[in-house]
Amino acid sequence: MAGGLGSEVAHDPATVKKQSPPRPYGGSGVEAGDKNGGSMMDIMDTSYVRLRKEIGLFNGMTIIVGCIIGSGIFLSPKSILEHTGSVGMSMVVWVVSGIFSLIGALCFAELGTTILASGGEYSYILYSFGQLPAFVLLWSTLIIINPTGQAIVALTFANYVTQPFFGDCGGPPLGLVQILAILCLALLTFVNCWSVPWATKVQDVFTVAKVLALIVIILSGLVYICMGHTENFQEPFKNSKGGSDIALAFYGGLFAYAAWNYLNYLTEEIKNPHRNLPWAIGISLPMVTLIYVLANVAYFAVLSPEELERSNAVAVTFGEKLFGPMAWIMPVSVAMSTFGSVNGGCLSLSRLFFVGAREGQLPGVMSMIQVKRKTPLPSLIFTCVLSVLYVFVEKIETLLNYFSFMTWLAIGTAVAGQLYLRWAKPDLPRPIKFNILLPITFVLACLFLVIMGTIAAPMDTLIGILITLTGFPVYFVGVWWKSKPKCLLRFNQAVTIFLQKTFIIVAPEKEA
Repeated sequence: MAGGLGSEVAHDPATVKKQSPPRPYGGSGVEAGDKNGGSMMDIMDTSYVRLRKEIGLFNGMTIIVGCIIGSGIFLSPKSILEHTGSVGMSMVVWVVSGIFSLIGALCFAELGTTILASGGEYSYILYSFGQLPAFVLLWSTLIIINPTGQAIVALTFANYVTQPFFGDCGGPPLGLVQILAILCLALLTFVNCWSVPWATKVQDVFTVAKVLALIVIILSGLVYICMGHTENFQEPFKNSKGGSDIALAFYGGLFAYAAWNYLNYLTEEIKNPHRNLPWAIGISLPMVTLIYVLANVAYFAVLSPEELERSNAVAVTFGEKLFGPMAWIMPVSVAMSTFGSVNGGCLSLSRLFFVGAREGQLPGVMSMIQVKRKTPLPSLIFTCVLSVLYVFVEKIETLLNYFSFMTWLAIGTAVAGQLYLRWAKPDLPRPIKFNILLPITFVLACLFLVIMGTIAAPMDTLIGILITLTGFPVYFVGVWWKSKPKCLLRFNQAVTIFLQKTFIIVAPEKEA
């Protein structure tokens, strides 16, 4: 950890608003006019070496929709049915989870138009509560949450893209799945390193493809209902469960809506964020909720509750029962959906590390930008390398379970910061300002989720807390401790200059 070397952290959103983005903090590396090793700005002509505002309203919508709709709606509605016990209660969970996610997204719309900085909840916690809480979030995201999430989705892609070729052979070999997952991560990292417009085009295409696949499922189910197959809806709330089972069902439902906050990681790259950020959120979340609810109606129309509970891939079972020889469409749809989700993760989550480095909490080189391509190449490559390492971890889902509580704790803390700023800085410019009951309701619900997750899986939560606590000594050594040995500073500078010359990267320029 070589960031934070004599850095000053600019927390004022007005400052962020005037410079998009500010010059990175950390004090390391070669910048324009650096006398050590020559200036990278002299190597090639550059005009405004910084991330550009290239994300419009439609791109913002496809990022949100494409990141939310991953493998969950195709694979795991059965877990919600198992916890609820009935078709009717399952539908209630899907609807309420969508409404809850919309409330959280609206809170983030207010935060994102008030604090015009990329980085999502990291930036909001940093501005509201300071460096240490923000770093703890950054640390847990850095070592577990981000790379494991990307690796899991990439492995799911690899499994389903090969399934049609190994359907009768007990599934594809593990080695082949891992190789394809790595190729998926590498290819999409290359696309994101090469061009932000390319990355957004990939996101647009695969989001449209996965939505069309779900529309096929929905229309097929509605036709099936119109043919008179309504037996699964005769007693919708029969055998409904309650108590902790319902709480766990909501946990699964909210997991399916996860990633509604990903566009906020890209705030500084959104054209006219005061307009496009809230509109993208306001259109995307109701759309996803409607798609999810109608897709579940289609599933329950074609599959009995018993068939659905026995299925490990609901959409695939749905296709086998309804489409016959064309059943291969469903695994291909899952593969396309997960491919788009990996791309959305590369595009969005890499900005978290970029901003963390800019704030002096990660090595300064990770806040640098490729001179010609205007992309955050170091943070993208770093994200890819960590994700590839987790591809080889057995039972990787368990690692992600360790941090389920941390995800909701971080998001809830960010919205709690919104409440704090309402009180501490009432005159802060807020282009959008919702009724205060929205953030209060959301914070209380997040607290409930953290408590229920701890009760449901106390050992997983304890392990996750212990791993998170390792961030404290890392913070004090890497960020808080300013008088580091000169040999360490020289080594850090030498590595940074080498990487700058290798990848032709520089610190982003301030806008004049």
